Amino acid sequence: MTNSTTSAPTIGRGLLTAALATALALGAGPAVAAAPGDAGGWKGEGGLTLNAADNAKVDTYVDRTKEAERSITVDVRAAALASGAELVGFEHRLKSPDSLKRKVATSLKEHPEQNVQGVLARLSDAVRYTLQWQDAAYTDGVATASAVLSAWGNDNTKWSNTWGRSSGYKGLNTGWRAPRSGQLFEVQFHTPASKHAQEVTHLLYEEQRLPSTTPARKKELQARQDAMFAAVPVPQGADRLGPPVSPAAPLPALTH
Repeated sequence: MTNSTTSAPTIGRGLLTAALATALALGAGPAVAAAPGDAGGWKGEGGLTLNAADNAKVDTYVDRTKEAERSITVDVRAAALASGAELVGFEHRLKSPDSLKRKVATSLKEHPEQNVQGVLARLSDAVRYTLQWQDAAYTDGVATASAVLSAWGNDNTKWSNTWGRSSGYKGLNTGWRAPRSGQLFEVQFHTPASKHAQEVTHLLYEEQRLPSTTPARKKELQARQDAMFAAVPVPQGADRLGPPVSPAAPLPALTH
């Protein structure tokens, strides 16, 4: 693996405008119905709880996230169209309220010095997407998609490229901050093989992290995960993909 990175292409205004116009025509998709608010606190599995005040703050965050998702989705659709990507698992783009509460409650339990506002401010995957290309189109596709997102003013906050690993997870996980709402969101860039490996190994990982899983079983599960990812082909140049260079000034946003 070299230290050089694959530079993002220059994205023409015409291509961006056409892609975003098409995304707007398609729409950001139907709004996801809000879950009924809890009258008091929240209780989850494993003794996880949120008091009434913290639960209300998470509910407010959920509502804000659903509103922010609509404009974020337009930008992600535009990036997918401009780069020829398939938008995989679009129906799961919002983390469920229960999942968010479980994550917040776990963080508060493990780090009692934190408060709920701080935990919510750092959540990076309440809104998440997966873009997928065939191997031959992957490297150029990622470069184009990330450049489109950056050109529309989304700030890149995370760039985790693990294609060059000798073992373990292979893929590219990125984080972004939306320009209008400030909402953090995640975009994963995959090939069909790496996405399949992620889905299969997630089930193994869930078993591996259970307290009841024996050390011997954990070792076996890790070996199976490593074998699954070792079989994933690495697209040419994928291990050298770096984050997009932020434009001097983002292109003006169209009304979403």
